[in-house]
Amino acid sequence: MPPEPQTARRVSPHEDGGTTAAPGHRGPGRAARGTVLAAATLTIMAPAIIAPSLPAMERVFADQPGVSLLVRLAMTITSLTVAFSAPLSGLAADRVGRRPLLLSSLVLYAVSGTAGYFLTDLWSLLSSRALLGIAVGGVMTAVNAIITDWFDGPGRASFLGLQQVFASLSGVLFLPLAGVLATIGWRVPFWLYSLAAAVALVAVFAVREGSPAASAPVEGGGRTATGSVLGIYALALVATMVFYMAPTQVPFLLARQGIGPVLIGVIVASGTLASALGGFAFPALRRRLRSAAITVVCVALLGAGWLLAGGTGTITGIAAGLLVGGLGVGLAIPNLTLRLSELAPPAWRGRIFSGLVAAIFLGQFLSPLVVQPVVQAFGVDDSFTWAGIAMLACAVAAGGARKRNPNKERAVP
Repeated sequence: MPPEPQTARRVSPHEDGGTTAAPGHRGPGRAARGTVLAAATLTIMAPAIIAPSLPAMERVFADQPGVSLLVRLAMTITSLTVAFSAPLSGLAADRVGRRPLLLSSLVLYAVSGTAGYFLTDLWSLLSSRALLGIAVGGVMTAVNAIITDWFDGPGRASFLGLQQVFASLSGVLFLPLAGVLATIGWRVPFWLYSLAAAVALVAVFAVREGSPAASAPVEGGGRTATGSVLGIYALALVATMVFYMAPTQVPFLLARQGIGPVLIGVIVASGTLASALGGFAFPALRRRLRSAAITVVCVALLGAGWLLAGGTGTITGIAAGLLVGGLGVGLAIPNLTLRLSELAPPAWRGRIFSGLVAAIFLGQFLSPLVVQPVVQAFGVDDSFTWAGIAMLACAVAAGGARKRNPNKERAVP
Protein backbone atom coordinates (compact mmCIF):
# COMPACT_ATOMS: atom_id res chain seq x y z
CA MET A 1 0.00 0.00 0.00
CA PRO A 2 1.33 3.53 -0.75
CA PRO A 3 2.01 5.82 2.22
CA GLU A 4 -0.74 8.22 3.17
CA PRO A 5 -0.04 11.81 2.10
CA GLN A 6 1.01 13.95 5.06
CA THR A 7 -1.05 16.92 3.89
CA ALA A 8 -4.39 15.16 4.35
CA ARG A 9 -6.24 15.96 7.55
CA ARG A 10 -8.86 13.97 9.39
CA VAL A 11 -12.25 15.66 9.45
CA SER A 12 -14.82 15.13 12.15
CA PRO A 13 -18.12 13.69 11.00
CA HIS A 14 -19.79 16.57 12.77
CA GLU A 15 -17.77 19.24 10.98
CA ASP A 16 -19.69 20.88 8.13
CA GLY A 17 -22.56 18.45 8.54
CA GLY A 18 -20.36 15.37 8.25
CA THR A 19 -18.82 16.36 4.92
CA THR A 20 -15.55 17.74 3.68
CA ALA A 21 -15.38 20.60 1.24
CA ALA A 22 -12.83 22.10 -1.07
CA PRO A 23 -11.35 25.39 0.15
CA GLY A 24 -13.79 28.21 -0.38
CA HIS A 25 -16.77 25.92 -0.90
CA ARG A 26 -19.48 24.63 1.36
CA GLY A 27 -20.12 20.92 1.86
CA PRO A 28 -22.38 19.03 -0.54
CA GLY A 29 -25.96 20.20 -0.45
CA ARG A 30 -29.12 18.22 -0.92
CA ALA A 31 -28.98 18.43 -4.71
CA ALA A 32 -25.44 17.07 -4.80
CA ARG A 33 -26.21 14.27 -2.38
CA GLY A 34 -29.41 13.37 -4.20
CA THR A 35 -27.62 13.30 -7.56
CA VAL A 36 -24.92 10.96 -6.28
CA LEU A 37 -27.56 8.66 -4.78
CA ALA A 38 -29.47 8.72 -8.07
CA ALA A 39 -26.27 7.75 -9.89
CA ALA A 40 -25.83 4.89 -7.43
CA THR A 41 -29.21 3.48 -8.46
CA LEU A 42 -27.83 2.97 -11.98
CA THR A 43 -24.93 0.70 -11.02
CA ILE A 44 -25.39 -2.70 -9.36
CA MET A 45 -28.64 -3.67 -11.12
CA ALA A 46 -27.68 -2.31 -14.56
CA PRO A 47 -26.88 -5.70 -16.10
CA ALA A 48 -29.95 -7.36 -14.55
CA ILE A 49 -32.53 -4.91 -15.90
CA ILE A 50 -32.98 -7.14 -18.96
CA ALA A 51 -33.39 -10.31 -16.85
CA PRO A 52 -37.19 -10.56 -17.44
CA SER A 53 -36.52 -10.35 -21.20
CA LEU A 54 -34.07 -13.26 -21.34
CA PRO A 55 -36.54 -16.07 -22.12
CA ALA A 56 -38.11 -14.06 -24.98
CA MET A 57 -34.67 -13.03 -26.23
CA GLU A 58 -33.66 -16.69 -26.34
CA ARG A 59 -36.68 -17.49 -28.51
CA VAL A 60 -36.00 -14.58 -30.89
CA PHE A 61 -32.39 -15.61 -31.50
CA ALA A 62 -33.08 -19.37 -31.41
CA ASP A 63 -31.29 -19.90 -34.73
CA GLN A 64 -27.97 -18.69 -33.26
CA PRO A 65 -25.49 -21.45 -32.24
CA GLY A 66 -25.10 -21.57 -28.47
CA VAL A 67 -27.97 -19.15 -28.00
CA SER A 68 -28.67 -20.28 -24.43
CA LEU A 69 -25.25 -19.16 -23.21
CA LEU A 70 -25.06 -16.12 -25.50
CA VAL A 71 -28.35 -14.74 -24.19
CA ARG A 72 -27.10 -15.06 -20.63
CA LEU A 73 -23.90 -13.32 -21.70
CA ALA A 74 -25.98 -10.42 -23.02
CA MET A 75 -26.56 -9.65 -19.36
CA THR A 76 -23.21 -10.66 -17.87
CA ILE A 77 -20.80 -9.35 -20.53
CA THR A 78 -21.56 -5.95 -19.04
CA SER A 79 -20.04 -7.19 -15.81
CA LEU A 80 -16.93 -8.48 -17.60
CA THR A 81 -16.15 -5.11 -19.16
CA VAL A 82 -16.75 -3.42 -15.80
CA ALA A 83 -14.15 -5.72 -14.28
CA PHE A 84 -11.54 -5.00 -16.97
CA SER A 85 -12.19 -1.26 -17.31
CA ALA A 86 -12.64 -0.38 -13.63
CA PRO A 87 -8.89 -0.01 -12.94
CA LEU A 88 -8.69 2.61 -15.71
CA SER A 89 -11.72 4.34 -14.20
CA GLY A 90 -9.98 4.36 -10.83
CA LEU A 91 -6.86 5.91 -12.36
CA ALA A 92 -9.02 8.55 -14.07
CA ALA A 93 -10.80 9.32 -10.79
CA ASP A 94 -7.47 9.97 -9.05
CA ARG A 95 -5.70 11.76 -11.91
CA VAL A 96 -8.48 13.63 -13.76
CA GLY A 97 -11.10 13.95 -11.04
CA ARG A 98 -14.25 12.32 -9.76
CA ARG A 99 -16.67 14.75 -11.38
CA PRO A 100 -15.40 14.44 -15.00
CA LEU A 101 -15.42 10.66 -14.66
CA LEU A 102 -18.98 10.69 -13.32
CA LEU A 103 -20.35 12.96 -16.06
CA SER A 104 -18.69 11.17 -18.99
CA SER A 105 -19.70 7.75 -17.65
CA LEU A 106 -23.34 8.78 -17.23
CA VAL A 107 -23.50 9.94 -20.85
CA LEU A 108 -21.95 6.71 -22.12
CA TYR A 109 -24.37 4.76 -19.90
CA ALA A 110 -27.40 6.41 -21.50
CA VAL A 111 -26.18 5.95 -25.08
CA SER A 112 -24.91 2.38 -24.84
CA GLY A 113 -27.80 1.19 -22.67
CA THR A 114 -30.62 2.40 -24.90
CA ALA A 115 -28.80 1.13 -28.02
CA GLY A 116 -30.14 -2.34 -27.23
CA TYR A 117 -33.61 -1.22 -28.27
CA PHE A 118 -32.48 -0.50 -31.83
CA LEU A 119 -29.97 -3.28 -32.53
CA THR A 120 -31.26 -6.38 -34.31
CA ASP A 121 -28.10 -8.46 -34.40
CA LEU A 122 -27.16 -10.47 -31.30
CA TRP A 123 -23.44 -9.75 -31.62
CA SER A 124 -24.04 -6.01 -32.01
CA LEU A 125 -26.23 -6.18 -28.93
CA LEU A 126 -23.42 -7.88 -27.03
CA SER A 127 -21.05 -5.09 -28.11
CA SER A 128 -23.37 -2.38 -26.80
CA ARG A 129 -23.67 -4.25 -23.51
CA ALA A 130 -19.86 -4.29 -23.28
CA LEU A 131 -19.78 -0.49 -23.65
CA LEU A 132 -22.44 -0.23 -20.97
CA GLY A 133 -20.06 -2.06 -18.64
CA ILE A 134 -17.37 0.58 -19.15
CA ALA A 135 -19.93 3.22 -18.19
CA VAL A 136 -21.13 1.33 -15.11
CA GLY A 137 -17.57 0.89 -13.85
CA GLY A 138 -16.93 4.61 -14.21
CA VAL A 139 -20.12 5.63 -12.43
CA MET A 140 -19.63 3.22 -9.54
CA THR A 141 -15.96 4.12 -9.01
CA ALA A 142 -16.73 7.84 -9.11
CA VAL A 143 -19.65 7.52 -6.69
CA ASN A 144 -17.62 5.55 -4.13
CA ALA A 145 -14.73 7.99 -4.30
CA ILE A 146 -17.02 11.03 -4.04
CA ILE A 147 -18.81 9.67 -0.97
CA THR A 148 -15.54 8.81 0.74
CA ASP A 149 -14.20 12.29 -0.03
CA TRP A 150 -17.31 13.95 1.36
CA PHE A 151 -17.73 12.00 4.58
CA ASP A 152 -15.69 10.66 7.46
CA GLY A 153 -16.33 8.56 10.55
CA PRO A 154 -19.95 7.62 11.39
CA GLY A 155 -21.20 9.97 8.68
CA ARG A 156 -19.36 7.90 6.09
CA ALA A 157 -20.89 4.65 7.37
CA SER A 158 -24.37 6.17 7.33
CA PHE A 159 -24.12 7.50 3.79
CA LEU A 160 -22.62 4.27 2.46
CA GLY A 161 -25.60 2.47 3.98
CA LEU A 162 -27.89 4.97 2.30
CA GLN A 163 -26.09 4.40 -1.00
CA GLN A 164 -26.79 0.68 -0.69
CA VAL A 165 -30.45 1.42 0.05
CA PHE A 166 -30.81 3.43 -3.15
CA ALA A 167 -28.86 0.91 -5.24
CA SER A 168 -31.08 -1.89 -3.91
CA LEU A 169 -34.35 -0.01 -4.27
CA SER A 170 -33.46 0.53 -7.91
CA GLY A 171 -33.72 -3.23 -8.32
CA VAL A 172 -37.05 -3.28 -6.51
CA LEU A 173 -38.32 -0.60 -8.90
CA PHE A 174 -36.54 -1.40 -12.16
CA LEU A 175 -36.85 -5.19 -12.25
CA PRO A 176 -40.66 -5.34 -11.88
CA LEU A 177 -40.97 -2.35 -14.22
CA ALA A 178 -38.73 -4.15 -16.71
CA GLY A 179 -41.02 -7.16 -16.37
CA VAL A 180 -44.04 -5.03 -17.20
CA LEU A 181 -42.25 -3.44 -20.16
CA ALA A 182 -41.14 -6.88 -21.37
CA THR A 183 -44.80 -7.84 -21.82
CA ILE A 184 -45.00 -5.06 -24.41
CA GLY A 185 -41.83 -6.22 -26.14
CA TRP A 186 -38.54 -7.70 -24.97
CA ARG A 187 -36.64 -4.65 -26.27
CA VAL A 188 -38.69 -2.04 -24.39
CA PRO A 189 -36.84 -2.40 -21.02
CA PHE A 190 -33.71 -1.00 -22.69
CA TRP A 191 -35.30 2.45 -22.47
CA LEU A 192 -34.79 2.38 -18.70
CA TYR A 193 -31.12 3.13 -19.30
CA SER A 194 -32.05 6.58 -20.63
CA LEU A 195 -32.56 7.72 -17.03
CA ALA A 196 -28.80 8.25 -16.87
CA ALA A 197 -29.14 11.22 -19.23
CA ALA A 198 -31.35 13.03 -16.71
CA VAL A 199 -28.95 12.27 -13.86
CA ALA A 200 -26.03 13.57 -15.95
CA LEU A 201 -27.86 16.82 -16.66
CA VAL A 202 -28.48 17.46 -12.96
CA ALA A 203 -24.92 16.42 -12.07
CA VAL A 204 -23.50 19.13 -14.34
CA PHE A 205 -24.95 21.78 -12.03
CA ALA A 206 -25.09 20.00 -8.66
CA VAL A 207 -21.90 17.96 -8.20
CA ARG A 208 -18.54 19.58 -7.50
CA GLU A 209 -15.17 18.14 -6.58
CA GLY A 210 -14.59 17.86 -2.83
CA SER A 211 -11.48 18.01 -0.64
CA PRO A 212 -10.76 14.41 0.44
CA ALA A 213 -11.20 13.44 4.07
CA ALA A 214 -8.23 11.51 5.40
CA SER A 215 -8.30 7.86 6.39
CA ALA A 216 -7.10 6.69 9.78
CA PRO A 217 -3.67 5.02 9.73
CA VAL A 218 -3.84 1.23 9.42
CA GLU A 219 -2.27 -0.75 12.24
CA GLY A 220 0.34 -3.25 11.06
CA GLY A 221 1.69 -1.20 8.14
CA GLY A 222 1.38 -1.44 4.38
CA ARG A 223 1.68 -5.24 4.17
CA THR A 224 -1.28 -5.77 6.50
CA ALA A 225 -3.32 -3.17 4.62
CA THR A 226 -2.51 -4.74 1.26
CA GLY A 227 -3.50 -8.19 2.51
CA SER A 228 -6.79 -6.83 3.83
CA VAL A 229 -7.55 -5.09 0.54
CA LEU A 230 -6.92 -8.28 -1.45
CA GLY A 231 -9.04 -10.26 1.00
CA ILE A 232 -11.90 -7.82 0.51
CA TYR A 233 -11.63 -8.18 -3.25
CA ALA A 234 -11.69 -12.00 -3.02
CA LEU A 235 -14.70 -12.01 -0.70
CA ALA A 236 -16.61 -9.60 -2.93
CA LEU A 237 -15.92 -11.74 -6.01
CA VAL A 238 -17.10 -15.02 -4.45
CA ALA A 239 -20.16 -13.57 -2.71
CA THR A 240 -21.28 -11.80 -5.90
CA MET A 241 -20.75 -14.93 -7.97
CA VAL A 242 -23.09 -16.82 -5.63
CA PHE A 243 -25.65 -14.02 -5.32
CA TYR A 244 -25.87 -13.51 -9.07
CA MET A 245 -27.38 -16.96 -9.41
CA ALA A 246 -30.67 -15.16 -8.71
CA PRO A 247 -31.00 -13.05 -11.89
CA THR A 248 -29.20 -15.55 -14.16
CA GLN A 249 -30.85 -18.82 -13.08
CA VAL A 250 -34.16 -18.02 -11.35
CA PRO A 251 -35.91 -16.58 -14.47
CA PHE A 252 -35.47 -19.87 -16.33
CA LEU A 253 -36.52 -21.94 -13.32
CA LEU A 254 -39.72 -19.92 -12.91
CA ALA A 255 -40.43 -19.80 -16.65
CA ARG A 256 -40.48 -23.61 -16.72
CA GLN A 257 -43.17 -23.45 -14.03
CA GLY A 258 -45.32 -21.24 -16.26
CA ILE A 259 -44.50 -17.96 -14.47
CA GLY A 260 -44.72 -14.84 -16.66
CA PRO A 261 -42.12 -12.06 -16.95
CA VAL A 262 -43.91 -9.68 -14.56
CA LEU A 263 -43.88 -12.14 -11.66
CA ILE A 264 -40.34 -13.18 -12.55
CA GLY A 265 -39.26 -9.57 -12.17
CA VAL A 266 -41.07 -9.26 -8.84
CA ILE A 267 -39.53 -12.43 -7.40
CA VAL A 268 -35.98 -11.60 -8.51
CA ALA A 269 -36.47 -8.09 -7.12
CA SER A 270 -37.35 -9.50 -3.69
CA GLY A 271 -33.66 -10.07 -3.08
CA THR A 272 -32.87 -6.44 -3.79
CA LEU A 273 -35.68 -5.34 -1.47
CA ALA A 274 -33.99 -7.20 1.38
CA SER A 275 -30.68 -5.69 0.27
CA ALA A 276 -32.19 -2.25 0.84
CA LEU A 277 -33.19 -3.29 4.35
CA GLY A 278 -29.61 -4.39 4.92
CA GLY A 279 -28.40 -0.94 3.88
CA PHE A 280 -30.77 0.67 6.39
CA ALA A 281 -29.56 -1.65 9.15
CA PHE A 282 -25.84 -1.39 8.40
CA PRO A 283 -24.96 1.84 10.31
CA ALA A 284 -26.56 0.55 13.52
CA LEU A 285 -24.99 -2.89 13.13
CA ARG A 286 -21.57 -1.36 12.45
CA ARG A 287 -21.74 0.51 15.76
CA ARG A 288 -22.14 -2.84 17.56
CA LEU A 289 -19.95 -5.23 15.56
CA ARG A 290 -16.55 -5.03 13.93
CA SER A 291 -16.15 -5.45 10.22
CA ALA A 292 -15.00 -9.09 10.39
CA ALA A 293 -18.02 -10.10 12.50
CA ILE A 294 -20.39 -8.45 10.02
CA THR A 295 -18.65 -10.34 7.22
CA VAL A 296 -19.43 -13.67 8.92
CA VAL A 297 -23.07 -12.64 9.33
CA CYS A 298 -23.32 -11.67 5.66
CA VAL A 299 -21.91 -14.97 4.38
CA ALA A 300 -24.18 -16.95 6.74
CA LEU A 301 -27.30 -15.09 5.56
CA LEU A 302 -26.43 -15.65 1.90
CA GLY A 303 -25.88 -19.34 2.52
CA ALA A 304 -29.10 -19.76 4.51
CA GLY A 305 -31.10 -17.97 1.82
CA TRP A 306 -29.78 -20.09 -1.02
CA LEU A 307 -30.30 -23.27 0.99
CA LEU A 308 -33.92 -22.24 1.56
CA ALA A 309 -34.49 -21.43 -2.13
CA GLY A 310 -32.97 -24.68 -3.34
CA GLY A 311 -34.40 -26.89 -0.64
CA THR A 312 -38.03 -25.88 -1.15
CA GLY A 313 -38.18 -25.45 -4.93
CA THR A 314 -41.48 -23.57 -4.56
CA ILE A 315 -42.27 -20.01 -5.60
CA THR A 316 -42.74 -19.01 -1.95
CA GLY A 317 -39.52 -20.70 -0.88
CA ILE A 318 -37.53 -19.12 -3.68
CA ALA A 319 -38.85 -15.66 -2.82
CA ALA A 320 -38.10 -16.17 0.88
CA GLY A 321 -34.62 -17.44 0.10
CA LEU A 322 -33.88 -14.42 -2.08
CA LEU A 323 -35.02 -12.17 0.76
CA VAL A 324 -32.66 -13.79 3.27
CA GLY A 325 -29.73 -13.88 0.85
CA GLY A 326 -30.39 -10.32 -0.26
CA LEU A 327 -30.23 -9.13 3.34
CA GLY A 328 -26.73 -10.57 3.60
CA VAL A 329 -25.58 -8.82 0.44
CA GLY A 330 -27.20 -5.57 1.59
CA LEU A 331 -24.99 -5.64 4.66
CA ALA A 332 -21.89 -6.86 2.82
CA ILE A 333 -21.48 -4.12 0.22
CA PRO A 334 -21.41 -1.08 2.55
CA ASN A 335 -19.35 -3.09 5.05
CA LEU A 336 -16.64 -3.88 2.48
CA THR A 337 -16.76 -0.37 1.02
CA LEU A 338 -16.36 1.20 4.46
CA ARG A 339 -13.47 -1.10 5.29
CA LEU A 340 -11.72 -0.10 2.07
CA SER A 341 -12.29 3.59 2.84
CA GLU A 342 -10.48 3.04 6.14
CA LEU A 343 -7.54 1.42 4.35
CA ALA A 344 -7.21 3.72 1.31
CA PRO A 345 -5.09 6.90 1.32
CA PRO A 346 -7.03 9.79 -0.29
CA ALA A 347 -4.76 9.98 -3.33
CA TRP A 348 -5.37 6.28 -4.09
CA ARG A 349 -9.07 5.96 -3.34
CA GLY A 350 -10.21 5.85 -6.94
CA ARG A 351 -7.82 3.03 -7.80
CA ILE A 352 -8.52 1.02 -4.66
CA PHE A 353 -12.29 1.35 -5.01
CA SER A 354 -11.99 0.36 -8.66
CA GLY A 355 -10.63 -2.99 -7.48
CA LEU A 356 -13.80 -3.59 -5.47
CA VAL A 357 -15.92 -2.64 -8.47
CA ALA A 358 -13.91 -5.02 -10.66
CA ALA A 359 -14.30 -7.87 -8.16
CA ILE A 360 -18.06 -7.41 -7.83
CA PHE A 361 -18.71 -7.36 -11.56
CA LEU A 362 -16.21 -10.08 -12.37
CA GLY A 363 -18.23 -12.22 -9.96
CA GLN A 364 -21.37 -11.34 -11.91
CA PHE A 365 -19.78 -12.36 -15.19
CA LEU A 366 -18.31 -15.61 -13.88
CA SER A 367 -21.52 -16.68 -12.16
CA PRO A 368 -23.31 -18.31 -15.14
CA LEU A 369 -20.05 -19.78 -16.46
CA VAL A 370 -19.21 -21.43 -13.14
CA VAL A 371 -22.76 -22.40 -12.20
CA GLN A 372 -23.95 -23.67 -15.60
CA PRO A 373 -22.06 -27.00 -15.44
CA VAL A 374 -23.52 -27.58 -11.97
CA VAL A 375 -27.00 -26.75 -13.27
CA GLN A 376 -26.61 -29.18 -16.16
CA ALA A 377 -25.42 -31.92 -13.80
CA PHE A 378 -27.82 -31.46 -10.87
CA GLY A 379 -30.51 -28.96 -11.90
CA VAL A 380 -31.16 -25.40 -10.77
CA ASP A 381 -32.71 -26.35 -7.41
CA ASP A 382 -29.78 -28.48 -6.27
CA SER A 383 -27.32 -25.86 -7.51
CA PHE A 384 -28.83 -23.39 -5.05
CA THR A 385 -28.75 -26.01 -2.31
CA TRP A 386 -25.06 -26.82 -2.78
CA ALA A 387 -24.15 -23.13 -3.02
CA GLY A 388 -26.00 -22.48 0.25
CA ILE A 389 -24.19 -25.34 2.00
CA ALA A 390 -20.82 -24.05 0.78
CA MET A 391 -21.48 -20.50 2.02
CA LEU A 392 -22.68 -21.72 5.42
CA ALA A 393 -19.56 -23.85 5.75
CA CYS A 394 -17.41 -20.79 4.97
CA ALA A 395 -19.28 -18.74 7.58
CA VAL A 396 -18.76 -21.41 10.23
CA ALA A 397 -15.05 -21.67 9.38
CA ALA A 398 -14.60 -17.88 9.46
CA GLY A 399 -16.45 -17.60 12.75
CA GLY A 400 -14.25 -20.29 14.27
CA ALA A 401 -11.12 -18.54 13.03
CA ARG A 402 -12.24 -15.30 14.68
CA LYS A 403 -12.72 -17.03 18.03
CA ARG A 404 -9.30 -18.69 17.83
CA ASN A 405 -7.52 -15.48 16.81
CA PRO A 406 -9.44 -12.55 18.33
CA ASN A 407 -6.36 -10.30 18.22
CA LYS A 408 -6.17 -10.57 14.41
CA GLU A 409 -9.62 -9.10 13.88
CA ARG A 410 -8.32 -5.88 12.37
CA ALA A 411 -6.18 -7.68 9.83
CA VAL A 412 -9.11 -9.39 8.08
CA PRO A 413 -11.90 -7.89 5.99
